[in-house]
Amino acid sequence: MTFAIVVNINRDEAVVLARELITWLEMRDLDYVFDAKSADKLGVGNAAEIEELNKLCDVFISLGGDGTLLFTSHYSVTKPVIGINVGHLGFLAEFSKEEMYSAIEKVLDRTYTIHDRTQLEAQVPFGDSIKRFTALNDVVVEKGAYPRIPAFIIKLDGEQLSAYRADGIIIATSTGSTAYSLSAGGPVIAPKSNVFVITPICPHMLTVRPLVISDDKTIEISVDAPGGAFPLNCDGHVRKMLMPGDVITVKKSKEMINLVANEKRNYCEILRSKLLWGREHKPGT
Repeated sequence: MTFAIVVNINRDEAVVLARELITWLEMRDLDYVFDAKSADKLGVGNAAEIEELNKLCDVFISLGGDGTLLFTSHYSVTKPVIGINVGHLGFLAEFSKEEMYSAIEKVLDRTYTIHDRTQLEAQVPFGDSIKRFTALNDVVVEKGAYPRIPAFIIKLDGEQLSAYRADGIIIATSTGSTAYSLSAGGPVIAPKSNVFVITPICPHMLTVRPLVISDDKTIEISVDAPGGAFPLNCDGHVRKMLMPGDVITVKKSKEMINLVANEKRNYCEILRSKLLWGREHKPGT
C-alpha cells in the first residue's frame, strides 16, 4: 500500500508532523509519495506532481486543516483520504495529531470505515468549449470589484427561481453548509443529507432567505449587469471571471469524496465543540 501525503507547508506544526510521519512509515517499510511542493519544503525525494498522485497511491493523508483536506480531495478523486487536523476548526479533518497513527493502522488492517461525501460539479463556458470543476464545499459567484449591485439569476431545472440582488450566491453541499454558507446566514445541514443550499450573500431585500433544495436539481446561474467581471469560486479557488450573460450549470457530481471516518467522533458533539453551542459566555471573553 502506498500513501500520498499532502502537507500545509505554511504551518510549522504540519511540517514537523510530516517529518515524524516519514520516520514512522520508513520504520515499517511502507511506501509514500509527497506532492512536489510538500517534498520541496521537507527536502525529500519521494515526490510527484499532485495531479499524478492518484495514479501512484492507494490512500491520501492530508496534514493541515479543512482547507488542506479540501485541496487534497480535488486530486484524490475516489481514493480514501485520512484528514489529520493541524488547523483550528476541523469540521472535515476527522483525526487529531494524536490519532494519526491509529488511523493509518486501521487503513493498513482494512478495518476502517468511509464517509462518502457528495460533490458539486460546475460546468463553465470557456470559449467554444465547456470546462468542468468539482467542489466538495461550495460553488460561489460573487460581485467581486463590481461597484454596483448586480442581479444573480437562478434557475432550477430550467425554471426561474429568482433574480437576487446581492453581493453573491453560494451553492453549498451538506458538507459545505458549515463553511462560507454558514457565515452568510445559511443553515447547518447534517452531512450526507441529499440536499444543496442556495445562500445569497448580503441580499438587498429582507425577505430573501437561504433555500434548501434536493440534490437532484440542476441549478443555472447567470449575472444580469451592464458590465463587469464576476469571480466564480469552487471551494475558494477562482476558476473563471464570468461576464454578464455567461451561464454556469451546477449539479451533483458523479464522483464522491471518500473520507476515512473517525468512529470516535459524534456529529452532535462536533457541533457543540466547534460552534460552542450550549456554552455560557462570560463577560469580557
